[in-house]
Amino acid sequence: MMSRFTLFGHQACGFCSRAKQLLEEASLPFRYVDIHEEGISKADLSKTVGFEVTTVPQIFNGQTYIGGFEALQRYLAEQST
Repeated sequence: MMSRFTLFGHQACGFCSRAKQLLEEASLPFRYVDIHEEGISKADLSKTVGFEVTTVPQIFNGQTYIGGFEALQRYLAEQST
């Protein structure tokens, strides 16, 4: 069983919207964190991820780092096989 996903992103991010849509379509539980609303900088996000990040979304499944939108697509495809 997969843990809850956490998606760090922001409103103007198309890939963030697509990642949310993917998780919703798969009926997977997730928490969306808007980095602008929460005052999270890319430096803060980099500390959370463990290396420098310059883009969103940044996605986790539980404590496991998945990556961005394309990594999420691959991850979900692998889980369904």
